[in-house]
Amino acid sequence: MLINELSKRTGVSIHTLRYYENYGLIMGKTDETVTSNNYKQYDNTVIEKVFWIIASKKAGFTLSEIKKSMEDWFNNRLSISKKIEIAQKKIDEIDNKIRELRQVKKILLEAMKDVEKGNC
Repeated sequence: MLINELSKRTGVSIHTLRYYENYGLIMGKTDETVTSNNYKQYDNTVIEKVFWIIASKKAGFTLSEIKKSMEDWFNNRLSISKKIEIAQKKIDEIDNKIRELRQVKKILLEAMKDVEKGNC
């Protein structure tokens, strides 16, 4: 399938798919016998990878983190314990970020009270 079909089937824009390809997350194949264009073909494994990227991003993983583990994940080179370790590490990062955001919220609420009292 061409990139426009890949975009339709995944709901990801062509621009984003090209970015993923330039970043090394997905890869299309060119037909060496065709010299009139550089159209790339994408197979169903690319669809699976795009959906995996989307899910990973929703879970809070950066593209860099996704790129680092994607090949091992799809080639079954990660043990179950390693996959759990990766997920637990992200959960710990999210918990830390939640604590930091609660502190920021507290500071802002205190600042609002000071402003309301005319202390700022």
